[in-house]
Amino acid sequence: SETAGLEEQLQGWGEVILLTDKVLRWERAWFPLALMSVVSFAFLMIYYLDPSVLSGVSCFVMFLCLADYLVPALAPRIFGSNKWTTEQQQRFHEICSNLVKSRRRIVGWWKRLFALKEEKPKMYFMTMLFTLAVVAWIGQQVHNLFLTYLIVSFFLLFPGLNQHGIITKYIGMAKREINKLLKHKEKKNE
Repeated sequence: SETAGLEEQLQGWGEVILLTDKVLRWERAWFPLALMSVVSFAFLMIYYLDPSVLSGVSCFVMFLCLADYLVPALAPRIFGSNKWTTEQQQRFHEICSNLVKSRRRIVGWWKRLFALKEEKPKMYFMTMLFTLAVVAWIGQQVHNLFLTYLIVSFFLLFPGLNQHGIITKYIGMAKREINKLLKHKEKKNE
């Protein structure tokens, strides 16, 4: 029911969402390059213009409002609403379903964090203190705009990296190396 509700809310954005999904999953070899070029250009413009925080947030929200108004009106004219196929509808349903699942995961993590606070307050306190200290240290070492650029780039490249198995490959390599280190440590202890 949540998926159906989200599909109904995003119906005017359907064609744009499908196109964005294709770009984020790298269906063509040049999509990652184009994606990073657009992100790099946007961040270079922000760096060059150097807007204040209030101006930057205002312009971003203004852009979102403009897109929210224009995309549902212009998308059928650009993409042609009569071209909507069952395959596209199925992919749109999968995307909405994945968005609902992601939202549930985030809410679940949030609830687990507060459950940890209730069940093990000392563990919660130490974990939060350590995590926030590391984040503060990273924030002190890396320029804000560059750090934001890296985070945005990672989030935009993540679906394609995941789709092409790159993340799984490197996580597997890291697990093997950690297991080797643990086995080597056990041998030393014996």
